[in-house]
Amino acid sequence: MTELYPEITPYNDFLLKVDAQHELYVEECGNPNGEPVVFLHGGPGFGCSSNDRRFFDPSGYRIILFDQRACGRSTPHGCLNNNDTKSIVADIEKIREALDIKTWHVFGGSWGSTLALVYAQTHPNKVKSMVLRGIFLARQKDIDWPFNGGGATQIYPDHWDEYLKALPVGITESTVKIAYDILTGEDKDAAMKLAKAWSIWEIKCCTLLPNQEYVDAASEDKAAWTLARHESHFMVNDLFLSENQIINNCDKVKNIPTTIVHGRYDIICTFDNAWTLHQHLPKSQLVVSESAGHASIELETINHLVNATNEMLGLS
Repeated sequence: MTELYPEITPYNDFLLKVDAQHELYVEECGNPNGEPVVFLHGGPGFGCSSNDRRFFDPSGYRIILFDQRACGRSTPHGCLNNNDTKSIVADIEKIREALDIKTWHVFGGSWGSTLALVYAQTHPNKVKSMVLRGIFLARQKDIDWPFNGGGATQIYPDHWDEYLKALPVGITESTVKIAYDILTGEDKDAAMKLAKAWSIWEIKCCTLLPNQEYVDAASEDKAAWTLARHESHFMVNDLFLSENQIINNCDKVKNIPTTIVHGRYDIICTFDNAWTLHQHLPKSQLVVSESAGHASIELETINHLVNATNEMLGLS
């Protein structure tokens, strides 16, 4: 099995002001003269980790990572104002311009795969290739599956029951809208309690085998606050995309070399997402992790992703 590359530290990091309110944390790692690749993290609201740098050969890549609006190390932390898909796609382009990069490779996982596809469909001439993991097409059924009483709640009814117990007294059912109203309401204690429960529910569904370390990291107050509030904010607004927008615009990116990696037992973003995308991008390569769920940290998925970025480097 291919392993992650060794840990590295950034050779450059800075805050990039993208509008009157938001500043993004941006970092560069690896080879300053290497092939530029931008990493788009999941969520919305997650932020990058040090492991995210390790999917790329540091001798061959100029690795650019950033925390999306108001999460991770970006400021103001947790802000939902002017925080939407179009703005984040514009932010990606502002980072490219700020770093004086003509074209680059794009790597995105989960919500990051959504952003990668929308960005590439908006700026197809700026994208050399894509590696996409845990595809999320942002259709209504993809929102319903984990958070509106969909199939995920039937696969993990025990975990879902624990989530429901975090709702305020008198509320026994939950939808994205119900959660959003609590998470953005006046009662901050109720909001934080539900934010942690939301994050724990999601992360428990992420891996095929239980991973308590992964759950603990996601349920820390700061991470849980932005993950739950940002996700509910985006979902209650249909991810700020029209229904089936990504599939309807696949023709714009049909010639961009694309590798799709997806876990067979992905309970957060079902395999249907990857399969449908592959059907609409017939030149893409679909790689199935047969012993994995949704997370990038599962061993077979790590293997496929590192192999994909090595192949992507060979395209340069």
